[in-house]
Amino acid sequence: MLAHVLAADPLLAGDIDLAVVLVVLLKTVVAFTLLLVSVLFMVWFERKVIGDLQNRLGPNRAGPFGLFQTVADGLKFFMKEDQVPDRADRRIFVLAPYLTAVPAFLVFAVIPVGGDFTGGRDGTVEIFGRTTFLQLADPPVGVLLILAMSSIAVYGIMLAGWSSGSKYPLLGAVRASAQMVSYEAALGLSVVTVVLTAGTLSTNGIVASQSTWSWNLWVTGFVPFVIFLIAATAELNRPPFDLVEAEQELVGGFNTEYASFRFALFFLAEFMNTVTMSAIIVTLFFGGPSGPVPVGPGWLWGTVWFTVKLFVFLFMFVWFRATLPRVRYDQLMDLGWKVLIPLALGWLLIVAGYRVGDDEGWNPLVVPVVGAAAVAACYGLLALALRAARRARRLDEEVGA
Repeated sequence: MLAHVLAADPLLAGDIDLAVVLVVLLKTVVAFTLLLVSVLFMVWFERKVIGDLQNRLGPNRAGPFGLFQTVADGLKFFMKEDQVPDRADRRIFVLAPYLTAVPAFLVFAVIPVGGDFTGGRDGTVEIFGRTTFLQLADPPVGVLLILAMSSIAVYGIMLAGWSSGSKYPLLGAVRASAQMVSYEAALGLSVVTVVLTAGTLSTNGIVASQSTWSWNLWVTGFVPFVIFLIAATAELNRPPFDLVEAEQELVGGFNTEYASFRFALFFLAEFMNTVTMSAIIVTLFFGGPSGPVPVGPGWLWGTVWFTVKLFVFLFMFVWFRATLPRVRYDQLMDLGWKVLIPLALGWLLIVAGYRVGDDEGWNPLVVPVVGAAAVAACYGLLALALRAARRARRLDEEVGA
């Protein structure tokens, strides 16, 4: 019973015997290996694509096409001397890198990476005679787990900056906390819109609800996807929102005092989070592994479609880094609090009103129009309040001068 509550996977619905344990262990090893290999590939891919976009070769020395460059970089990190600053809190300083890496793996554990969702199927496959999903776990509260893990990751960055005993890492950590907490609200509201549409918190259930090309990208009206994409980029601290590691202002950010293996953990966590966030976008808005099955086994095509969709978003994040300039910190906060959060909340209320109107038999055209007018009126009031606050602040500055 407890296993069924923790994971809705049919593998755990009956008695837990040796075969079930072996299947779970196999899925754990495969999921961990897939994530590590994808991270190694992502590091090489990002450097190679940025090199092409900047009209240079990129890594091309270690192995064919520079494929072993990531391995060479990893060996360099392991061979460096590990250091702990004299004024650092040693236990927290050592623990912090793990707090950033572990949540990324836990999020990837609830992502469906394959399965056949055509013809009303639920994505189950047969492994050693047992029926299961192609994901490590499918808890009934999978979406809440994703949001919880993304919130925990900020603790690793905050503790790393605080425990270093230096002002530059501390300032970087404060920036990271404010940035990630600010954009967590907009990200969560856009996810609530998806959950409201799908009617489930299970990641497998969300994919199944999109299996007939009814992707949440257009079912939710594109706006939640745009909000989620911008908020996710800020959560990942990637350009143009990479103020956490602004070298010109903060030397190197929260991880300035780290070296060797512990710095490599932060480095891996950054790319691991990029991979898992791309996988979350594919799952929530682009149907996950669902897609047509032209020939052969459906579960194999599910993995193919998931990989293709994932690759598109990995390229997009690299493209952002190569083309977009870094924004100022006040612009970052204005975008999060004054634009994304009100827009995400307003759009959620419109979608909720439309769902209620659909259940009550209200006019399907009038409900969205009235909802949009109400949201526009609220945003107008918010804009007037912000303008009045700016005017009052300017008058105070003139009086003070």
